[in-house]
This record gives sequence, C-alpha cells and structure tokens, in this order.
Amino acid sequence: MESNAMVWFRKGLRIHDNPALDRARRGSSHVFPVFVLDPSYLRPDPSASSPGSARAGLNRIRFLLDCLTDLDSSLRRLGSHLLVLRGDPDPAAVICRVIKEWRIGKLCYEFDSEPYGQARDKQVEDFTSKLGIEVFTPVSHTLFDPVEVITKNGGRPPLTYKSFVALAGEPSESLVETYSQLPPVGNVGESELLSIPTIEELGYKDIEQEEFSPFRGGETVALQRLEEALKDKEWIANFEKPKGDPSAFMKPATTVLSPYLKFGCLSSRYFYQCLQDVYQTVGKHTSPPVSLVGQLLWREFFYTVAFGTPNFNQMKGNKICKQIPWGDDEELLVAWREGRTGYPWIDAIMIQLKKWGWMHHLARHSVACFLTRGDLFIHWEKGRDVFERLLIDSDWAINNGNWLWLSCSAFFNQYHRIYSPISFGKKYDPDGKYIRHFLPMLKDMPSEYIYEPWTAPLCVQKKANCIVGKDYPRPVVAHSTASKECRRRMGEAYAKDQSIETDNKAVSGSKIVQKTKRMRRSDNKIDVS
Repeated sequence: MESNAMVWFRKGLRIHDNPALDRARRGSSHVFPVFVLDPSYLRPDPSASSPGSARAGLNRIRFLLDCLTDLDSSLRRLGSHLLVLRGDPDPAAVICRVIKEWRIGKLCYEFDSEPYGQARDKQVEDFTSKLGIEVFTPVSHTLFDPVEVITKNGGRPPLTYKSFVALAGEPSESLVETYSQLPPVGNVGESELLSIPTIEELGYKDIEQEEFSPFRGGETVALQRLEEALKDKEWIANFEKPKGDPSAFMKPATTVLSPYLKFGCLSSRYFYQCLQDVYQTVGKHTSPPVSLVGQLLWREFFYTVAFGTPNFNQMKGNKICKQIPWGDDEELLVAWREGRTGYPWIDAIMIQLKKWGWMHHLARHSVACFLTRGDLFIHWEKGRDVFERLLIDSDWAINNGNWLWLSCSAFFNQYHRIYSPISFGKKYDPDGKYIRHFLPMLKDMPSEYIYEPWTAPLCVQKKANCIVGKDYPRPVVAHSTASKECRRRMGEAYAKDQSIETDNKAVSGSKIVQKTKRMRRSDNKIDVS
C-alpha cells in the first residue's frame, strides 16, 4: 500500500541529525518536505524602525532565505526538493489543508517549545487527531526535553544553572546514519508552490540597507564554521566565558554558531558530541559553566525555564521576575536603539547590531546594562524587542532569559555591578579600532579621547573633523550620576519586591495553615463517624 509522509520544516533546517526527516522517510513511498512562509514574520512593515518586518530585520530574513536555499539544494542531491507554500491565512491552516489534499498518513516535525510554536502546533495536532494521522514530534532542537527536566524537578523548572545541570544528565546521541536518497515527492495536485523568494520578491525592492551581515545562513556554512573551529583544539579546550574580546569584529572571538543553532542548521547534539571528542583528545580543558559545552548547557537552561514559566517574556504576571518601576523615556530609547547615546562604545555596538545583526556576548551585556539598570533605567522589554527583531540569532528563550538576567530582574541580583560605558571597552581595545570602524565620524579622534570625545578640546575635535554636539552627539546622560541614581532606584525596587514576596509567603502560609485545619476537622469527622 502506498504511503505518504510529510516532514514540516520550521527550525531544524538541516539534513544531519534530523529525527523528523529520518522518521518521515522510513516506510514511505513519498515524502513531502514542506516549509511555509509565515507572512507575520516576512511581510514588510513600513512603520518599523529599520528595514524588515514587524518581527524580523532584513539580516535575519536574508539569513532564513539562505537556510532555505541551502536546504533545498541538499534535498535535491537526495532526489527530493523543498515544497514552499504561502502561509495564508496562517501556516497551521495551510498545513492542515495540504495534509488532506496530499493524503498524508504520517506527519513529522520537530517539537517547538516557544509559545507561538505551541499554539500553532496545537491547531495541527487537533486536526490530525480527528483524521487518525500518525504524528511524530521529536525533541531535537535542544539537547534535552524541557518537559522531562521539569518533571524530574517536581513539575517546576529549575531556576539555577547548577540545579538544571544536576537534573539534566547526559543528552542522547545524535543520529549518525547518513543516506544518499530520499523517497520522491508525491503528487501535489493544484497546490500553489513557490520558489524560495529573494529579499526583493518579498517586497523589499525600495529598501536601502547600508550593509548586510557578513554571516550567511545554511547547513553547509554551519558545518564549515564548525569544522574550522574544531581545527583549533587548543582554543576549544581553553575557551572560557566571560573571557574574550568583545571588540574583535573582523575575526570574532567566538564561534558565531549561535545563529545556526537558532535556525537548526546545526544540530546542538552533534555540536555537543564534537566538543566532547575534542575534550577527550586534548585531555585538560575548561568545564561548565564557562566552557563551550557550558554555553550549550546555558542554552538548555534558558529553554527549560522559559518553557516552564508562564509569561516568561514579560514582567507582569511572571512569577520569577522582580517588579521594577522602569522608566519610559522614548527619546532615550531611540537614542540607544539608533546608536546615538554619545557613548562611542555603546553606539558602536548598536550600529554593529543594525548592520550585522550580531555582536559579541559581552557587547550585548554592555548595551543591555546601559539601557536598564546601568544608566537609562528603561524597561528591559523595550531592549528585548530591539534585540528580538534585529539579531540573526534571536532566540525567544535565550533573548528573554538574558534580558531578565542583565536587568537584574531574575537569576542575577548584583545590581550594583554595572558595566562602564567608557572603561569596559577601553580595556580590550584602547585604540578604539572597533569604534572607528562602526562610527566613522570618530575615525580621526585621538585614542585618548575616543571613548569620551566630549572631553576633547575643541581644537582636537576640529582637527578630527568631529565636533561633539554636531557631528557626534553629546552624552544623553552623565554616567557617574545616572549610574548612582539607577543603583538607588534598583535598591528601592528590590526592597519593595522583597516586602511583597514576604507578604505573599505569609498569606500563602496562612492559607496552608487554614487548609491543614480544615483537613484535620474533616479527618476528625471521619474518625467520629
């Protein structure tokens, strides 16, 4: 009997270690590899602060299109090809329609732990259950199943890295089997199939973008980057976060594999195993949480906490998030977002974000701290939104987790430890090469003033062709006073939050006592009867 299977790609845009694809091909006469273009993700938004859609900047959209083109090429080498559909009215509705039209008997797709993905997949699961279709949804975007980890912890997500690692154990091994051919694509009937669009074909014809990210998407590039990184076994063995140079940009001081993990062009399980192989070869190496394996485990930690915490992506209604009365100064937010704060270290990072869609993790720490508890005291959700839209490696769980951490809203509470927008960058790059590259108006500023151009005498500014207040903005706040004010406000918020927490525990304790008394009275009645 002929059987049709569908593998629905969303993340997991790869051939290697892809359990959904592997299951789809087994025992199937035809396999339909599908990707649905989501209009809410791709449609141009003229009102957005920079080119792109409401949910993604052009760099990430282009990265996704690279991934799809590469995936299609890989499928064609296996005798198949990617079926691209328009997600109108939405991806779930389109999948349900073609499942019926193409007489699909087996549907395979990777488990998605994000709220948007959960809601989308619930529609499809409800539809397929009525038709009795076999559905296979393996956990392969992460090393561990967040549901299993949370179950091990008594139904609650572990809230510290250490407790998470103790619960998680060792991940399962990646699939090592490779294959030279896939079952052919079946009859698609009258379904409208699309070619993988270009940026222009998506409606971005008149958009001008000064510079695109140097990082191109796709499984092929991901595996090349991984192979190149693994060649330097000593570097892999000695990698230690948070060390590393955030000002290195021509050759970044990290693997830059995060965007490939985000889109699933690179399997986290395969990456994990490759690192373990290096560790066994070299013998001595760094360990979690600072090692490269440790970074993969941080990813897992945030995925698990995010999955198990309602309203993880906001302050209100998020039980692990401190309730801090953040400010709401739109002018300051825009200055930060556009790289016009008057602090060259901060502005250069934000310009790199706009142009490349990526920056070093310590650079992200600097600008996140500056926006929130360090200088501007603006809500972390505002900064999160900017990162979420512009980063090519924007990942819902990790992005929200890091902003909660860096704003001292959860996980980390040492709010008095503030990244200096002047001295922090200077210790890595005293000559300001990074600043000169991303802020060309400061390229001729003497090194002694490059991090504080407002302190340069007017004659020096004129000679450098950069007048502060005209060619480059004055600082939007004075760091010395702004940081003190931020510390004061954080201290007050912490004290109030602690008071509320104590009251809640008291009320909760009172309820427990009352409940216990009721149970005892009930027990007495039972005993009497």
